[in-house]
Amino acid sequence: MKKTLEIVWVVLTMLTVFAFALGYTNHVNSLLVGFLLVTTFIKGQSVIDHFMGLKDVRLKYRLIPFFWLAVTLSLIAAAYYLPITA
Repeated sequence: MKKTLEIVWVVLTMLTVFAFALGYTNHVNSLLVGFLLVTTFIKGQSVIDHFMGLKDVRLKYRLIPFFWLAVTLSLIAAAYYLPITA
């Protein structure tokens, strides 16, 4: 169990450093924003499963944070991809 948490922590750290480095270079386009949203979803689901301890509970308890994360990231994607008209 401890080894799994260490691996998950390393993966989360690497994805976070990658996202930071990508934002620091200012070479972000629509494709990379989509990729970052997907990696953010993976990171969030990893935290929910491993660090919140919801990996082995009933499905109905896992769906609440799953849908919260999906709705939040969908709204962020909609705000980014929808054009602003004035």
